[in-house]
Amino acid sequence: MAAHTYRDRPTRIPEVDALRGFALMGIFLVNALMMAGPYSLGAITDPGASVLDRTVEGIVQTFAVGKFYLMFSFLFGYSFTLQLTSAERAGTSAVPRLLRRSLGLLVLGVLHAVLLYTGDILTTYALLGLILISPRNCTPRAALRAARILYGCLSAFLLLVGLGTVLMPDAETAEADAELAEGLPGLVAGYRGDALSVVRANLGQLPDQFLAALLMSGFVMTAFLVGLHCGKRRLLADTGNHRAQMRRICAIGAAVGLPGSLFMALAVSGPLGPRWSLFAQMVGTVTAPALTAAYICGILLLMKTARGARIAELFAPAGRMALTNYLSQSLVMALVFTAYGLALYDRLSPAVVILGVLALYAIQLTVSSYLMARHRYGPVEWLLRTITLARLPHDHDRSAATQ
Repeated sequence: MAAHTYRDRPTRIPEVDALRGFALMGIFLVNALMMAGPYSLGAITDPGASVLDRTVEGIVQTFAVGKFYLMFSFLFGYSFTLQLTSAERAGTSAVPRLLRRSLGLLVLGVLHAVLLYTGDILTTYALLGLILISPRNCTPRAALRAARILYGCLSAFLLLVGLGTVLMPDAETAEADAELAEGLPGLVAGYRGDALSVVRANLGQLPDQFLAALLMSGFVMTAFLVGLHCGKRRLLADTGNHRAQMRRICAIGAAVGLPGSLFMALAVSGPLGPRWSLFAQMVGTVTAPALTAAYICGILLLMKTARGARIAELFAPAGRMALTNYLSQSLVMALVFTAYGLALYDRLSPAVVILGVLALYAIQLTVSSYLMARHRYGPVEWLLRTITLARLPHDHDRSAATQ
């Protein structure tokens, strides 16, 4: 049998890159508000927040919080199947590659969390990616069934916990908020102090962030399994035959996800108040996958139009180097908000922060387009691929697995 030539090798799937680029923008909106100050999207009421501030936070709560990390997780699971295909084509075992890839993500994630942003997702991906190795040979139906069972159990548990908080007396809710508020001056001082105090502040937040990551890890794994299901069926490589199904998912997902997200925004950043806050967050978390599915299907349908194809071309380069862009975003935000640079922590309004995010992401789109027209990988993607392959990548390594 003749050896495969460079042209025989599969190219990237543009839909995957465009979706990843879109998800990158949504994650940036959320992370920037989390890094900008201690009130972090209404987790603690900001007494000085204006109507504009609350409106901006409410919009981000409704349309972005909890949705885009799930989109990234879905794409991680989908790309997992591409990694398996790449290893099979190369005639090597996929497991060592996947283990090295998880190790690389783990190291990057730990450094990211300690030095830049405690809300890191890479560590979660690295650890849950190890679990995903076990069912790698399962059928698409089995992956989807497991995702449904996991989602159902987690949703029931979270809703019960959230409902219990609604029954708490107002005095207990106020006391809990007061305890959280007591630590805010120290947190502000830490991020405005010096480089060492920034690291200390990050380390001090890691236990709470660990609990948050543990809470969302079940939904990350659910999205992994749905991505694994879709990857095994190669659904993103052939979306034209599934338009009717995608329209239904888009309509149902919006009908379920938007009310849940709006309820969360009204409680966390709106007028419903602290009593409903945790329950609303649980409702928002449980309904977020529906809105994420609507986003994915809506974007895929849009990309089949002439205008949508042009939009996809704009986002795809950023998606090709999403890891580089993700870490670069955290670096820039750390330079703006902490003592690494300008120390503007808790000094900028949410509206100003969001305007800055949109401006910076526009720059990232431009830079990504320039780099991807001249290079195969972004800098961090090249490093991770080197770790994955245990050697320097070559030109003939071009494959779907680079996604």
